[in-house]
Formats: sequence, C-alpha cells, structure tokens
Amino acid sequence: MDKQIKKKKWTLKKIATYGGIALFTIFVGYQFIFADRRNKLKIEKDKITISTVERGIFQETIPQTGIVEPSRTIYLDAVEGGTIKRVVAESGAMLKKGDIILELSNLNRELDVLGREASLNESINRVRETRLGITQNDLQQRQELAQIDNMLAILGPQYARQKQLFEKKLIAKQDFEKTEADYKYYTERRRITYEVYRTDSIDRFRQLTQMNYSERKMTQSLEGVGRILDNLVIRAPMDGQLSRPQLDPGQAVNAGQRLGQVDVVGSYKVRVPIDELYLPRIAVGLQATTTFNNKDYLLEIAYVYPTIIGGRFDVDMNFVGETPTGIRRGQSLRLRIQLSQSSEELLLPVGGFYKDTGGNWVFVMEDGNRAVKRDVKLGRKNPEHFEVLEGLKPGDKVITSSYENFGNNEVLILN
Repeated sequence: MDKQIKKKKWTLKKIATYGGIALFTIFVGYQFIFADRRNKLKIEKDKITISTVERGIFQETIPQTGIVEPSRTIYLDAVEGGTIKRVVAESGAMLKKGDIILELSNLNRELDVLGREASLNESINRVRETRLGITQNDLQQRQELAQIDNMLAILGPQYARQKQLFEKKLIAKQDFEKTEADYKYYTERRRITYEVYRTDSIDRFRQLTQMNYSERKMTQSLEGVGRILDNLVIRAPMDGQLSRPQLDPGQAVNAGQRLGQVDVVGSYKVRVPIDELYLPRIAVGLQATTTFNNKDYLLEIAYVYPTIIGGRFDVDMNFVGETPTGIRRGQSLRLRIQLSQSSEELLLPVGGFYKDTGGNWVFVMEDGNRAVKRDVKLGRKNPEHFEVLEGLKPGDKVITSSYENFGNNEVLILN
C-alpha cells in the first residue's frame, strides 16, 4: 500500500523568495525613510580652504588709506599784487621765522601809500595845532583870573580901610567912591570871568578828549598805511620748510594769489578719507594702527571734517607716541581704524564664502572627507575674522574659500 506524501508548505525556495522580497522591501523602505537624499558634489580637497572656528579677541576695524601731511602748514598768499622784484628763497629751503622769501614791487601802490601818509600827517598836524590853540586859550583865561585876583587882593583891604575912614569923615567922599567902584568892578569881573572859564573848561575837556582819540586813530592808520608796503615783502611766518611753485623776477602776481606754503618739519599727521556710511561711528579719540618698515605705530583721530564730498569725509589723525622715521609728505599709509573696544568672541576667519552665502550658511566638515551645509548667523567683521553669533562652536572646521562652483549641493564629498 502506497504512503501518501504531504507537500511541505514552506519550502526552502519559498522561504528564500519571501525573504528576498522582505529584505528588498526593508531596503526600499529604509532608503525612502532614512537614506540621505541630499544633493552631493565631489570636490578636490586641495582646491579649498578649511578654517577652524576658535575663541579669540575680536576688534572691529575698517581698513583705510591715509596721506601723510605736515602737522601744521601756513600758506603764503599775496596780500598785495605787483611784480616780482627779487626771489630770495628756493622751494625746499629751510627757513627761520621772518626770513625773506621774495620781494614785490608796485609803483602805483607805493605812490598811493605816500599820498595817504602825507594826508594823515597833515591831519595829525591840524589836530595838534587846534589842541595847542585850546591850551593857549586856557592859559590866557587863567592869567586873566590871576590878574583879577591880584587886583582884588590889593583893592579889598584898601576898600575896607577907606570905608572905616569915610565913616569917620577922615577922607574925601570922592576918594572912597572911586575905591569902592574899582573893588565892585573887579569882584563882578572875576565872577563873570570864572563862569566863562568854567564853561570853557568843560568844552575844552570834551574837545581835547575827541582830538586825542582822533589823533590816536590817525596815528594807527598811519602805521597801518606804512605796513602796506611791508606786504610787498613775503616773509616766513614760522620756522619750517618752504614749498612754492616756480616764480621768476618780473612775473606778475595778483592779490590773493598763492605763492607757496611753509610746513613744520619733523611733525606729521595723516589725512584719511572715509566712506560716509561710517560717519555716525567715527569720533575724535578713536585709534588706528599702521605698519611702516615692519613696525606698528598707533594713531588717534584728532579732528573730523563735517563736509562730505563725493560720498566721503576726511579725518585728521595724529601719531600717538613715536612717529615713524623716514616718512615724507604725500606718502600713503594703510590704516586699520578701530570702531569698537576689543572683546572675546567666537571667530571665523574671513574668506570668499561670504560673497556666495551672505553669511547665512556655510559648509561644515563632519569628518575628514565630508562637509555639510549648515545655517549660521554672523555678526561684525574685521579684516581677519567674522564674529560668530549662532550655528557654530569652537573647533568646528569650515570651508571658507569661495562656494562659486558648489551649485545647490548640500553635501560635499572631498577626494
């Protein structure tokens, strides 16, 4: 009798088939749910720059270029026009205060000065003559009062004696009446003369005060007129070095024409043009550094010019402490102007990535061969570093070179 053989429900082939299907389904599901589907790009590691995020001292600065100028300059402008008579000092000469630089001649001006001097001298002489006449009149009135007082000194006692004698009928009436009349005449004359003298004295005082003032003014004018011709001689206003254009004898010079300048030697400032965007943050006292002959020097803003020309304004900066040896007027210096106090911050080195990302994201290394896109927030900037506000921590390695060729990829594979 044959034995019935039961068919197996789970054969090896069937198990393998279903197992393969399950594995494939799990793989597809994993890829769908967990696999990294971000866009990737392979790049060469030696063609990028990788920088490390670190904590350090941050100083916000702006780079600027300044021009070296003398700390003090006095310009030489012609006060009077004329013709150059003689050139004494050449451009570049070292001068002492008062040294003659050049002389001008102006015949019309010289004749005018002589005429004005003669007129003023004549006016001064008239004032002095008038004052002399007033003084003489005062003396005459005083002499007249003195003579009257002298007569009263004689007639007074004589009148008193004769009055007593007349009352005793010891002298003739005619003699007493003559003495009495003379005494009363001189008494009244003195009263009138003194009143006139007192009134004239007040008027004389006023006149003399006015004449003295007028004479002082005319004397000052005379001195000023005399100094007009001094303006035809151009002198050094201070010790320093002369700079002037080419000037030759016989050349015409107009009033107000600039003939050169005298600069203080050995003392310099730096004139720096700055973009108007920084005007609210620039103030007297801010410091800057510059490097000259491999040595750093400190400067400080001494004056901020309020005028904006062509979108820029100027500041004058003085050296603090030592002045660089060997600098010259007109030389350019690269400066780093400090806009804030230094502080410890998280720092990311400056690089070409900022142009492509605006500082909103960067590629951060996850391991030695893989970098991923990460959102960040950057703050202030100086020539070396960005201030990191969010998204990075110390030790993170960031690609800081240009992202121009990375496209929209979110993961970089480094070869």
